[in-house]
Amino acid sequence: MVSRVYTVSFLGLKVEEVEVQAHIGDGLPAFFIVGLANKAVAESKERIRSAFISMGLSLPAKRITVNLAPADLNKEGSHYDLPIAVALLVEMQIISQEEIENYVILGELSLNSSINKVTGILPSAIWTNSKNKGLVCPYDNSQEVAWSGNEDVITAKSIIEIVNHFTGKQDIPKTIKKDPSVELKKYPNLKDIKG
Repeated sequence: MVSRVYTVSFLGLKVEEVEVQAHIGDGLPAFFIVGLANKAVAESKERIRSAFISMGLSLPAKRITVNLAPADLNKEGSHYDLPIAVALLVEMQIISQEEIENYVILGELSLNSSINKVTGILPSAIWTNSKNKGLVCPYDNSQEVAWSGNEDVITAKSIIEIVNHFTGKQDIPKTIKKDPSVELKKYPNLKDIKG
């Protein structure tokens, strides 16, 4: 079986969908990430391994292959940590594939399994809203994602919260409200300028 989780890649402000495919098979224990990933993505193996250990899980002593498709698109950034970890959890049958099918996932993992803030959340949230998909992202990005208009957003502080949410043990509210303390200033409209 191959698990599939969706995330995004950025070309400037343009958002491109990336499918994270994970396979755990027989062979000597190894962990490979393929699909034109840069150094930050390649280092996610160690962050994921440490995050799993701090949750009380261990990666299977098997051959783990993660493919970031399409393979000809550059993958940069640490926001691939969380989708790769969730794809592995699906492959390990801890989370159901059907539960995460309609979500785009972004987030950087800490070694203690907490989820760190990432860049590019607002364009990702706008893009997922236009595709009628939900978004899973770090809790620290809550205010930024609130401006996208996407109401199907799950913000989590740790990967344990995500596991508990998708296995039905804990409910993370999906709707994020805009911060009422942030007021938009009124500026004159440039349409009113004559000459």
